[in-house]
Amino acid sequence: MRPRADRHVPLRRLGLVVSLALLAACAGPETGKSPEPASSSGGGAPTGPLRHAYGPDPSQFGELRVPQGEGPHPVMVILHGGCWADGYRKDLMDGMSESLTKAGFATWNVEYRRLGSGGYPVTLTDVGLAVDTLRDLASTHHLDTTKVFTVGHSAGGQLAVWVAARARLPAGNPLRGVNPLPVAGAVSLAGVLDLAEALDLGVCGTAAANLLGGSPTEVPARYAEASPRALLPIGVRQILVHGTDDAIVPLVMSTHYLDAAKAAGEKDITLKVIEGGDHFDMIEPSSTKWAEVSQAIVGIGALP
Repeated sequence: MRPRADRHVPLRRLGLVVSLALLAACAGPETGKSPEPASSSGGGAPTGPLRHAYGPDPSQFGELRVPQGEGPHPVMVILHGGCWADGYRKDLMDGMSESLTKAGFATWNVEYRRLGSGGYPVTLTDVGLAVDTLRDLASTHHLDTTKVFTVGHSAGGQLAVWVAARARLPAGNPLRGVNPLPVAGAVSLAGVLDLAEALDLGVCGTAAANLLGGSPTEVPARYAEASPRALLPIGVRQILVHGTDDAIVPLVMSTHYLDAAKAAGEKDITLKVIEGGDHFDMIEPSSTKWAEVSQAIVGIGALP
């Protein structure tokens, strides 16, 4: 993907585009340390990021940002992409998290075990556990657990919609969890919403098969459990946001999912197409497309 001539494209974006385009399996090991959490400030000012672990593994943590006001605050669970690979981290979503917190939402920017340290089933169960941990954080940070929304980009879009749908899995299924916290709505930003189709389209190379430990013919039950399209209808409000110029996850991924959702009887799902938008316009507040993207994200919270 070439940078467009109409605006500056940061070097970080170029590196991400190149590495994602070349990624055929999983990325290298995670490097560096996460920043130390900020201290909570008084006087009703925004706080965060406040780091909280939801499990013992180094990748089982999230960073919570809380907006001004006494609350209770609606919460957006932020899930980064990167082909489920260890080389990509929650830092991708820091700017978005700050922007959405300023818009009045608490944001829970989640790290999780990826390929190299995770995969099936722990990548999925980590995300479920991170969402359920909001119950433990709610009273201290004045969170409204009846208004929890998931927002995911690329591979994180799969996780965001999947975790909103996991209650549809049979009781006793380890991926479901004992008492899954209900999700009021899910936003997919250029999401990988059909894992079998991702392989057909070459999205992230063979990463979807690596995530689930085989192809759809080898482990069909895993695709039925983990692919959002296989769980339709999920009965949760969904907003799909996708750019027309996305060369990493093509727009057809969202249009095919939308068609399947409507055919399955999904009652509250919309697709926002961002004309001229590319893959990283979905998550960059500095992008000229961010006003459109953020308006669609914030719209998930406009529930009765």
